Amino acid sequence: MLYLPPAPPLLTPDEMRAAEAEAIAAGTPALLLMARAAAAATAAILAFSPSRRALVLAGPGNNGGDGYGVALGLAAAGVEVEVAALAPVRGQPAAAMAARWPGEVLTLEAARPAPLLVDALFGTGLDRAMPEAATAALARLAPGATVAALDIVSNVHAGTGAALGPVQPAAMTVCFGAAKPGHVLGAGAQVTGRLVTADIGIALRQATLCRVPRPERWALPYDVHKYTRGHVLIISGDAGRGGATRLSAMAAMRAGAGLVTLIGPESRVPADAIMHRTDDEGAALMADPRSRVWLMGPGLGDTARARAWMDKLLAGETPLVLDAGALALVTPAQLKASRAALVLTPHEGEFQALFGAIGADRVAAVRAAAARAGAVVLLKGPQTLIASPEGLVMVNDHASPALATAGSGDVLAGVIASLIGQGQPVFEAAATAAWLHGEAGLGAGAGLIADDLPALVAAAVDRL
Repeated sequence: MLYLPPAPPLLTPDEMRAAEAEAIAAGTPALLLMARAAAAATAAILAFSPSRRALVLAGPGNNGGDGYGVALGLAAAGVEVEVAALAPVRGQPAAAMAARWPGEVLTLEAARPAPLLVDALFGTGLDRAMPEAATAALARLAPGATVAALDIVSNVHAGTGAALGPVQPAAMTVCFGAAKPGHVLGAGAQVTGRLVTADIGIALRQATLCRVPRPERWALPYDVHKYTRGHVLIISGDAGRGGATRLSAMAAMRAGAGLVTLIGPESRVPADAIMHRTDDEGAALMADPRSRVWLMGPGLGDTARARAWMDKLLAGETPLVLDAGALALVTPAQLKASRAALVLTPHEGEFQALFGAIGADRVAAVRAAAARAGAVVLLKGPQTLIASPEGLVMVNDHASPALATAGSGDVLAGVIASLIGQGQPVFEAAATAAWLHGEAGLGAGAGLIADDLPALVAAAVDRL
């Protein structure tokens, strides 16, 4: 059985500022926090890119103060350092840190390229495009350099990952206290590079937004049997569209389910180990307590049969995964009224058809949808978001573009159902499955098709 260890938090800029304020109010000087951040960043940068010469670009706020601290640390380590500033540093503790720098401070226009470029222009407080002078300096100086960003790449919104203007990607980013949503969402996910989180001695509150961690695995007990490993029941697709449910069934088996049954008129199964039952026989299995979880949607259209099954399953209490065609058969109100624990797995188009426009803040949209439907909602995309009805959201950025292929989502739905059948809570199962699905994609070579994924999922589980 798989389980998730404690998840790394993603703190919004406001949450991070509140945590820093609490630490300062409890007696830790703000300048000491900045010094800790600079020391941690210096160590991480030197380990990542040992260079003889470095250029630090400093902004006018606390991110600039961090930059001056890193310049001091690099110089103490024997690196030849130049500092170029957009403007004099304003406010404390940044001004106090800048005052410690004994060398010349150049203008951005006078700065010379260096093998190592430290981006300390604008940090997590930026909510609009930075000045043109800063954008131009980065565009001139970043090419050919190893770029290390402090806290977040300049011109990236720390709350959403949106690019506020032209962005120069970093090879690494050192964030302070905790990662921010902008490191793993939107454009930010593409430009952050290697992300290093520096502990600066701030106590963090329990976060409502986290990254999906690498799952861990318990060994199977000696007395396990197929029903204790979980019976997954899948409503088969329409005639001529059964491939989708066959993919889901194989994925459920390969992810560890003890028994998988395909239900419907389509009698073809993808492996001898997978059972087949008619719709009438499947309906009788609803009363069987060994039926752990149902999956419905892959290969299904809007038919009388599909709607009849939807009514039955929503009236029951067995956990239910709804994917693909099933999402077009329901309303949020119907989902909210169900007594079953639900997982919905829409892509962006299906999400918008069911819940409306997503908008600029994907986290807020998926959180609101989960509350509205009373269901776990997994919004697929380059960064998959998983939200619980209670407001917890996890981001899975452990994935590969190779997964953008027909049938990949059917495999993911099968893995989710398999993990629920094995005993994981529905939210945890959805997050774990997203990570495994991503790991399977990362482990694939060229020419990946969805038929390859069930075996790759099994291999991903085996590596845990």
